[in-house]
Amino acid sequence: MEFLTDTVILGNPLIEWAQALGFFFGSIVVARVVYALFKGLFKRLAAKTTTKWDDILVDQVEEPVALGIVILGFWLGYAHLHFGDNVDQFMEHVFQILIAIDVTWLVARLLDSVVSNVILHLDERTDGGMVAQFGPILQKTLRSLVWILGIISGLTNAGYDVGALLAGVGIGGLAMAMAAKDFVANIFGGITVFIDKPFGVGDRIKVNGIDGTVQEIGIRSTRIKTLENRLVTIPNNQFTDKVVENVTAEPSRKMTVVLGLTYDTTPEQIEQALQILTDIVSEAGRTEDEYTVWFSGFGDFSLNVSAIYFIRKGEHWAHVPNEVNLEILRRFNAAGLDFAFPTQTLIHEGLPQT
Repeated sequence: MEFLTDTVILGNPLIEWAQALGFFFGSIVVARVVYALFKGLFKRLAAKTTTKWDDILVDQVEEPVALGIVILGFWLGYAHLHFGDNVDQFMEHVFQILIAIDVTWLVARLLDSVVSNVILHLDERTDGGMVAQFGPILQKTLRSLVWILGIISGLTNAGYDVGALLAGVGIGGLAMAMAAKDFVANIFGGITVFIDKPFGVGDRIKVNGIDGTVQEIGIRSTRIKTLENRLVTIPNNQFTDKVVENVTAEPSRKMTVVLGLTYDTTPEQIEQALQILTDIVSEAGRTEDEYTVWFSGFGDFSLNVSAIYFIRKGEHWAHVPNEVNLEILRRFNAAGLDFAFPTQTLIHEGLPQT
């Protein structure tokens, strides 16, 4: 026993080192046992209940609780050792900050899980568009806020002057804000998209010459898969000062057909062509009832008949015009109506007589 009390290592008796190490390793063993209990027994007990909130609680607290036990064990173990007032005071601050971080981690995990399940619940009860898009942003914002408050609380408990630190950060933050104005503009652009909802995930849009389907809407940027199957990332400030065309939101797709007939076509044949075109458009089956067919004018080398019709929402933008155009070609050919093409007539004067 005298050996343990008389032997001094780094200014501390050997017996104090033994007690400190006992707390160190003991806390690790206890933490692993508690972690195993959460993974096994507690999870099985929570699974037997009808509510899901106890499952969330068990799943989210297991790791922070285990880490808290280890921090507490090291704190109690270090209490048996002394390395001078400055070192001891510094270590006291370190342990206080570690505890604050662990508690913040626990709160952030619980809050993140609760918000996620609430969002999932709302998503099941509503159309889910706005909730599904805004949910991840809300989670990230709350998580960041909890961590900021936790770190500030830990530094305050450790005796640091957080006010002076924040004042210094504010001066630097002003310069950073000037440099990050585009980033801030993108953030506000993302908020505008979520509030105004000019489009949603899965919509086909056109913006600034880009045409594609929206894959993801983030707080800073939006990802669009173009018609060439390429992924394009667009900063959200583009949606506040550029014209955005939502193709998916159209009630129907407008199609225009202009047919040029040769100039030797008679008025009766023009009337026949208009009737054939009317029959084709009205009988297409996958078009709206609204349509217009008319003799649209005299071209440079053709007599033009035109039609405007609308493809029903949900029908394919290429298949319907394909069927209409093929039917036009069949019936016009059967009726002997000739399509015009650019022609020129050249008149050569004869050579003068000699």
